[in-house]
Amino acid sequence: MHTRAPNIDASRRPTTEAFATRRNTAPRLILVAMSAAIVISAARSAPPAAHAQPRIVPVHTPADLTRAIAAAAPGDVITLAPGTYTLPPKLAVTRPGTPDRPITVRAATLGDALLRFTSTDGSYVEGFLVTVPDWRFENLDLEGVCADDSRCEHAFHIVGEAERTVVDGCRLHAFNAMIKGNGQDMGAAAGGWRWPDDVVIRDTEFFSPAGRRTSNPVTPIDVVGGRRWRVVGNFIHDHFKDGGDRISYAAFLKGNSRDGVFERNLVVCELLHKGGIRLGLSFGGGGSSPDRICEDGTCSPEHQGGVMRNNVIAHCPADVGIYLNEAKGTRIEHNTLFGTAGIDVRFAASDADITGNLVQGRIRERDGGKARIADTLQGTAADFRAWFRNPDARDFTLKDGSAIVDQARTIPGLVDDWCGSARDDARPDIGAFEYRDGRTCDTTGQPPHLGEPGPTPAPPVSTVSATSIATTVATSTATSIQTATSIPAAAVRIALPWAMRSGR
Repeated sequence: MHTRAPNIDASRRPTTEAFATRRNTAPRLILVAMSAAIVISAARSAPPAAHAQPRIVPVHTPADLTRAIAAAAPGDVITLAPGTYTLPPKLAVTRPGTPDRPITVRAATLGDALLRFTSTDGSYVEGFLVTVPDWRFENLDLEGVCADDSRCEHAFHIVGEAERTVVDGCRLHAFNAMIKGNGQDMGAAAGGWRWPDDVVIRDTEFFSPAGRRTSNPVTPIDVVGGRRWRVVGNFIHDHFKDGGDRISYAAFLKGNSRDGVFERNLVVCELLHKGGIRLGLSFGGGGSSPDRICEDGTCSPEHQGGVMRNNVIAHCPADVGIYLNEAKGTRIEHNTLFGTAGIDVRFAASDADITGNLVQGRIRERDGGKARIADTLQGTAADFRAWFRNPDARDFTLKDGSAIVDQARTIPGLVDDWCGSARDDARPDIGAFEYRDGRTCDTTGQPPHLGEPGPTPAPPVSTVSATSIATTVATSTATSIQTATSIPAAAVRIALPWAMRSGR
């Protein structure tokens, strides 16, 4: 996060009395020396301060979770026991972590803990409302429960100063804009508008089990403003807006955001159901307004310096797989698009280098948009079926790779493919896959599932209950906190096969 206020100047901001006689000086010096020695000895033998150690905070009930979040301190690892947690529409995250000691909310394995954010009184569901930096959410299954789809808005609302938020290895379903990112006006005294930067969304599944009957925006990852967001290794499918204009996106970054990356994502617009106008990935989405909500006080361009690389986008029959709306200086590299209308580069503020892609459909320059195309192969559905074993089932095993294998040129930043396999020769293959004997990793069905247990990474640690932490914070007595052994909080997480596939 950093301040970007369009109309506000937010510039980056012993004389002691001598002893009366020599006779009285010596005893006092001896006493001072002895006291200093005692203090040094005590400091050397004392254990590290309790607040400097990561803490495992076990949670068994919704009340435990609420208390643990309200009392969280840098380095805490809030760990949910298996079970279903029925939660209010919003849990406010207001206590910051630090870059080297983030605060983590996690389950041991995806599927252990189901968090059901519920609206029973007509309130809007925002899920975790994150307004402070350095929080991580791992292996959590989040579900929206509302009689009216328009009330179940977000699983995560990442706002203002919430830089370096990480959502990792989760499953989000039955919300409209499942992850929503936007700026916040902090007031003139605090520097004006701020947007969350350096957010990471990875190895997470997003879907709607049925059409969302709402006129509200339906986009699983909906971000307005912010810099260096990374959306990596996710499975986004079935984002169906069954109301209003019926237009939905899998994900977009807009609002004059900067330097965003979409990489190694699998987007399947229609998998569980059909209907509506479902687009794939976008810089710019449907546009932003008013200007005050966008970076630098203007929504044009909608994004600058974005990269889409090694994504697979399939079964979006009603519209394009990639849409650039006032997206300046964009790089579209080695994506595979099947069953879509192609790529649109739209409006004069948009320009893109489109390199090494495999596209069913057209690449269109619309309303003044500019595309520079290289090493990109465009084909029909019949072409794809001639090239691959069964593209309709997302089986991209080669039947005839003569137009694909070794047909592109090396470009900066292209080091691997969708599977995480190295692109280690001077002639990479066109599209999202680098082939070995015509084969690639399994791309059919659901990806290698999120949340399967990997190696046990952490040594034993001591724990502290959520209740005792709340009491400790309230009374400012650190003595009641049990500390964990000195290990990084990140070392406690469980490695997942899906994370390994995406090259994390």
